[in-house]
Amino acid sequence: MSKVFLREIVTGIAAVLVVTGSVRSSEPAANSPVATKKPKVVLVELFTSEGCSSCPPADALLRELNGAQTAAGQLIVGISEHVTYWNSLGWSDPFSSSIYTERQNAYGKIFNLDSVYTPQMVINGEEQTVGSDRAGVVRAIRNEEDKPQPISVRIISMNVTANSLTINFSAVGTGKLQDADIIACIVDDADQSSVLRGENSGRTLTHVGVARLLERIAKLRPVSQQTVQIPLPPSFRTSQKHHVILFAQTTVNGEVLGADTQAL
Repeated sequence: MSKVFLREIVTGIAAVLVVTGSVRSSEPAANSPVATKKPKVVLVELFTSEGCSSCPPADALLRELNGAQTAAGQLIVGISEHVTYWNSLGWSDPFSSSIYTERQNAYGKIFNLDSVYTPQMVINGEEQTVGSDRAGVVRAIRNEEDKPQPISVRIISMNVTANSLTINFSAVGTGKLQDADIIACIVDDADQSSVLRGENSGRTLTHVGVARLLERIAKLRPVSQQTVQIPLPPSFRTSQKHHVILFAQTTVNGEVLGADTQAL
């Protein structure tokens, strides 16, 4: 897959991405000498909908990107955020939530867009492009390679009880602390849906990194560690594979200052 992917999006220049498999496979074993040396995360948010016929190509692109590493060694972590404004047009997306619609609207204001749209990809909260535009997405990811990561976010430990998740984490930086939120996202590693109506009627759609919970859990503070407890979403099933994505995002312009991910 990687050779075809690179050939399609990069012509006559050096390779941009080195596909390494899923996000899970990129995590070193606990006894590995490099276990504490996690790569910088590039966060790619896809705003999508199963009611949108233009979205499946973007969903497929996110499947290719999610868990890949750039030539500079950065880990690409994808989140599928299913919006609600297509739900009245023939098919109600089972993964949609007004939380993701509101988040996209906030990005729309940051980027001075006349209106929001699907599919849309937002890279590290700093750049946006059509979600199916391979060249545009890769260009935005490459733009992140030389940028410093102001905040080092690390998930130290997680504990799941019957209906909640406790996360112990650190989020520290060398410079002046910015006004930023710590945001937690619980995603299904993979989901599939048979669409019965609407623009994608009759299609079976596959998604990765499907957001089932995304919420602000803390403010960025000058402390070495923080511990928070959050409720698990009703959709959480122990039989399914999940990841937790934790990131610091400035409230000033939406820039993602640092991120980490871990299998749940």
